Amino acid sequence: MYWILLSLTFDQKVPFILLQRLALMVVSGILVTHIFRLVIHRFNWLLLSVERVIPKLITGIICVCIVDGLIRIGTVSLLHFPTSKDKLDFLTRLLAYTLQNCLSIIPWTLIYYFYHYIEKSRKQQLDTLKLEALVKELELKTIKSHINPHFIFNALNSIRALIDENPNRARTAITELSNILRSSMQAEKLETVTFEKELNIVKDYLALEHIRFEDRLQIEYDIDEDTLNQPIPPMMLQTLVENAIKHGISKQVKGGQVKIISDFRDEFHELVIQNSGRLNGFVNGDGFGLTSTKNRLQLLFGAKANFDIREVNGEMVEAIVLIPIEGVK
Repeated sequence: MYWILLSLTFDQKVPFILLQRLALMVVSGILVTHIFRLVIHRFNWLLLSVERVIPKLITGIICVCIVDGLIRIGTVSLLHFPTSKDKLDFLTRLLAYTLQNCLSIIPWTLIYYFYHYIEKSRKQQLDTLKLEALVKELELKTIKSHINPHFIFNALNSIRALIDENPNRARTAITELSNILRSSMQAEKLETVTFEKELNIVKDYLALEHIRFEDRLQIEYDIDEDTLNQPIPPMMLQTLVENAIKHGISKQVKGGQVKIISDFRDEFHELVIQNSGRLNGFVNGDGFGLTSTKNRLQLLFGAKANFDIREVNGEMVEAIVLIPIEGVK
């Protein structure tokens, strides 16, 4: 098309000889570039990095241009096409055809390669995002499906002891336990729940634990009502409170206190769970609850979210969760 347009621009006509030469150029060009395409696929050049494939493409383009030149010289000689290069010797004609071929084959090859390279990169990026989403989903399901079986056994034993002593309290305890189990089952379907909903489950949990510990367990709440609608990971607060009971209160002869604080601090929703006791190296252990809390916050809220646990004044353990107010990232 370029040569025809050029001819029409200057000569105002397209001679038949030019059409013959252009037809030969098109046919031979399609043939050699198609073979080149097969070579690219056969040796998986599209899977190579740009740095590794560029030398191969340069070598391949030179070979293709030379082969195209040989085909055109042979066809011209065989069909007796008159050309302006007839008076030149063979090597000079081959060089002329090769340089002429480079004008069309180089951009054509580069367009072909980089089109597929961009398509491959886009597909890889999409596959990576899908894989990351799948991993995130599996990790969250694994974490959220966890519930401490010891708590269930302890709760059932406490309820059994209440059946004869206090039937009304036993019925209430069964309702509280069913609420906790229902919440645990629903947690797999949700990425976040409101803090109010999670707090209600924790209150049921602490009510059941109060049956077991009686006066050894004191419970205190310091809740800013404006934080009740803030999103948090399901079962996270319950897991931290469960750790406070298991590693704090249960190890104290006289028992102790569990305090839950919820407030806004700067641009964060701050959750603090305090309990009587000491860390005793547990923070460096492999406790599933602590590890899962860190993983869930990173998966759901990104780098802005934070989790820390520390000992205060040698008699109090404090777990602090910071969640960005703007929501899930």
